[in-house]
Amino acid sequence: MIELVAVLVLAGLLAAFAVNRFFQRDTFDARGFADQVTNIVRYGQKLAVAQNRAVFVRIDANSVALCFDAVCSADQKVVPPAGKNSGSKETQQYCLGSNWLCEGRPSNVKLSTDVTGEPSFYFDALGKPYAQNDVFPAPSAFPARLNISILGDGTERVVTVEGETGYVH
Repeated sequence: MIELVAVLVLAGLLAAFAVNRFFQRDTFDARGFADQVTNIVRYGQKLAVAQNRAVFVRIDANSVALCFDAVCSADQKVVPPAGKNSGSKETQQYCLGSNWLCEGRPSNVKLSTDVTGEPSFYFDALGKPYAQNDVFPAPSAFPARLNISILGDGTERVVTVEGETGYVH
């Protein structure tokens, strides 16, 4: 009987602390969004190399978008994938338009970059990033290193795109 009471007390203490952590999604949302941003940008770079064509990336305060269609332009809006499972409510809210693969930021996460304005760039067929208005092989206005900051749960996660190689980490 004493063992049963001890187990119940321990289970109650664990439940009291675990339930609070279970309902706080900030950490999970921030980490998941940081991973998604990394994967989208890395996919764009790999796709540019694999298919020997330019792939465009656009980052704003609410979303990260990728376009691998020949009709991409900075003026186009973005769209989530079609179908029943078209992403989170944030993706559906921030990603409108056509031709872009997009992921919207969760409401409790902040997205920013270390460059002024909204960075739009593209990966060339060798996987090297260029600023949106650059024409190959002109000198690139792309920074030496683009840092994409995702802030959630008080922790900053940084996704970096190297200017010389296009490596995303």
